Amino acid sequence: MKKYKPAENRYEQMQYRRCGKSGIDLPLLSLGLWHNFGDNDDFDNAAKLLRTAFDHGITHFDLANNYGPPYGSAEKNFGKIFKRDFKKYRDELIISTKAGWDMWPGPYGNFGSRKYLISSLDQSLKRMKLDYVDIFYHHRPDPNTPLEETMGALDQIVRQGKALYVGISQYNATDTKKAAKILKEQGTPFLIHQPRYNMMDRWVENGLLDTLDEVGIGSIVFSPLEQGILTSKYLGGIPKDSRAATEGSYLDASRIKPELVEKIQKLNDIAEARGQSLAQMAIAWLLKDARVTSVLIGASRVSQLKDNLEAIKNIKFTKTELNKIDKIIVDK
Repeated sequence: MKKYKPAENRYEQMQYRRCGKSGIDLPLLSLGLWHNFGDNDDFDNAAKLLRTAFDHGITHFDLANNYGPPYGSAEKNFGKIFKRDFKKYRDELIISTKAGWDMWPGPYGNFGSRKYLISSLDQSLKRMKLDYVDIFYHHRPDPNTPLEETMGALDQIVRQGKALYVGISQYNATDTKKAAKILKEQGTPFLIHQPRYNMMDRWVENGLLDTLDEVGIGSIVFSPLEQGILTSKYLGGIPKDSRAATEGSYLDASRIKPELVEKIQKLNDIAEARGQSLAQMAIAWLLKDARVTSVLIGASRVSQLKDNLEAIKNIKFTKTELNKIDKIIVDK
């Protein structure tokens, strides 16, 4: 590939939001590397996605230790691309990674012990060829490890200079408040929460968003398109190259029932009336709430990434539109 030089107008193409009560602004859209960056994927395509994202003002790249497949390969490939294309721009980037799900065999490669979190980040930094990450997350709650131990590990990681800020993912409102209290007492920079949230999965509205606002923590939401359901791709059936048609994917084909397709069609009609695709409207719907700092998007190709970027041009909704959406999804 040709030597990379980012677009000079990149910061004019993105909007940014303050992350909680911190000093950090995040782009309205951040790029997640869960899919399409593993060893089974096209390396040049991965590089093009990262280049395109940064050219459009996306300054935040989000990873985890077990992204791939195989585990660790997304971080390894990101490290290669970073060294070649982005090292010069390190201070313009927010790079995050996580640990909390299974990573290596045995009792020390999963969940939330001090042993696992610190060891995992050491491995991640080597794979990415970085001295530090900007954000390190505990990827999921651990019911069997004291919260004090997990939060203490995050505090130690910051004090060691391996991360500038810490975050958590998928914690409920009660445990988030407890974690915030522990980290505040330790003086640890608790920046952000990463929950699953979209028009069809609204669990964060039952107290979590209010808690984040109360304690001054930002949020970056993942799965905005509900694994592709909140797009128009399933309106004409199940495409052969879709997630629903892929064995072992997170979206089972049995979910694509006629009553669901009917809902998707009605949502698509609202999106068209707004001058957006359904995917763009689903992203914009999340950004209508100022408590959502950033939406984490994934993309398999540059055209898809550019299409998602169009969402930020219209993130305002009328009460009528919101009521129609709720009637389709929430009302029985």
